[in-house]
Amino acid sequence: MKRLMAESCRLLFWIEIIMCFRSLSALYRRVETAKAETRESGSLAGVEELCRAIDLVCVFYPKRVLCLQRSAALVLLLRRHCIHAEMVIGARTLPFKSHAWVEVGGVVVNDKPYIRGIYQEMQRC
Repeated sequence: MKRLMAESCRLLFWIEIIMCFRSLSALYRRVETAKAETRESGSLAGVEELCRAIDLVCVFYPKRVLCLQRSAALVLLLRRHCIHAEMVIGARTLPFKSHAWVEVGGVVVNDKPYIRGIYQEMQRC
């Protein structure tokens, strides 16, 4: 778990640098182009462990971690561990609010399962 947390922390830091010195589109392109190896051993237990590692790092990270950063880091971490994950960005109109979450096989893994009913999907990568 310590290794996963260290990897998660590095990813969050790297994503923060991209967001500070580049642009959101650069972050989106990075997530979109990251490829996951396909194999059948990407079990749900592995997904839960990787989600837990990101969540723990977010608690102790020195700055507030927003949903976009957390979701991008989780997608990159899952793909590094051969699990095909997608980052979904959604929005609602009244009151306007946007949100990002991660899905594996069409199942929300880092948020409440009903989040897809609250936000209309705008982008998926």
